[in-house]
Amino acid sequence: MSGLPGFLIDDRLHFPSCPSQGGQRFLVEMAAPLTLLLVLAVTIRAALFRSSLAELIAERVEVVSPITAWKRVVEGLALLDLGVSPYSGDVFHETPLIIYLFHFVVDYAEITFMLADVITAVALYMAVKDYNKQVFRKQKFALEADRYPLDCLELIRSPKEMYYIPLKVAMFYLLNPFTILSCVAKSTCGLNNAVVALFIFSTIKGNTLLSAIFLCLATYQSIYPLTLCAPAMLYLMQRQYIPVNFRRASFWWFIAQYLFMYLGSLFVLICLSFFLLGSWDYMPSVYGFILSVPDLTPNIGLFWYFFAEMFEHFRLFFLCVFQINVFFYTIPLSVKLKEHPVFLIFMQLAVISIFKSYPTVGDIALYMAFLPVWSHLYRFLRNTFLVSCVLLACSTLFPVLWHLWIYAGSANSNFYYAITLLFNVAQILLVSDYFYAFLRREHHLTYGLYLKRKDGSEATLVLK
Repeated sequence: MSGLPGFLIDDRLHFPSCPSQGGQRFLVEMAAPLTLLLVLAVTIRAALFRSSLAELIAERVEVVSPITAWKRVVEGLALLDLGVSPYSGDVFHETPLIIYLFHFVVDYAEITFMLADVITAVALYMAVKDYNKQVFRKQKFALEADRYPLDCLELIRSPKEMYYIPLKVAMFYLLNPFTILSCVAKSTCGLNNAVVALFIFSTIKGNTLLSAIFLCLATYQSIYPLTLCAPAMLYLMQRQYIPVNFRRASFWWFIAQYLFMYLGSLFVLICLSFFLLGSWDYMPSVYGFILSVPDLTPNIGLFWYFFAEMFEHFRLFFLCVFQINVFFYTIPLSVKLKEHPVFLIFMQLAVISIFKSYPTVGDIALYMAFLPVWSHLYRFLRNTFLVSCVLLACSTLFPVLWHLWIYAGSANSNFYYAITLLFNVAQILLVSDYFYAFLRREHHLTYGLYLKRKDGSEATLVLK
């Protein structure tokens, strides 16, 4: 390890820890590309808003759902202006705060959705930049303490490769076709992504109150972000050096504090919604709609086809089975990744986007923005080419098979659902591949890169 001190001194130049001249230069160098990226992203969206494609995109079932569709928000606003509850029919299924937000900014809806994407990208950029600094600091201490085997030093992340990762994350989100389509369609999924990104940013910054508030807002919007509560508490406990020990009073005291702030904020939002509407009509229309899945409009999820073919007396049982999928993986993943809560957030976002009842491509874009953060895992990924090809092929075939089914009449729902199923299988392969690669790298950092059996032969790792 004789060469490590020079390596560490050189690396500090890339991550200035004080507001010195080097730190100011770092901020200027990173702010300029980010600003150019934001200008480019806004320009693309503004051009598409003014094109004839905007109306076509807004009708695509892959981009909008019965919950997030803009035309349903407009109908809800019309009912509200007439003095009728927007939840009196079966049209509007967004939360009361969303409809009252657009009651004031409906004339600036395009700007609102572009601003939501900008906020999401900047929040992710700042969060990843802070996270990379913490990763580098922990890695530096581990190197100085000789905790890594000598043969795995090639797995150590260098500041040079980490330097542009925050910018890549913002680029992956802003220039992702899924994000652009979602914004141009004015899907309210973009607003939910902004809230989740602010939650991630406040969590990584260590602000417990803001983390609980933004998580509460995300849960208020779509229920499923409730599963992000576990990684948030794990990360904040790490920041405050509170061990995950069921026998320690500090562990339970922190959980009680966080849940109090989270549930208290949720209670305030629910009561505020009641006072705005004067009734509880929104509860079954929003949360009951998400959980019971009454609208079987085709989408990129797993629910619609299955429940369209389901016998009614089996519906409740399989509905519980399908909905439990989102929440079921939280506990085992939290146990396995309790030392790596940021990667756990990535896994939970992916699980939500795959197994939620009304997913859209906007949900997928959020977790895919994190892929550059795990660029150091590429050497351990096994299905990159296959998964990339399948995702691209399915994304292309979605509108083709929809046209053949709905307009040409030469196909049926089985064709469209087959592509939907393949698309979700590819997502599951992608997420499980990253999970395997992450665990394998952590194993190598503990036991060495070149593993041997007792007889001296080369050993292989198997994820079970």
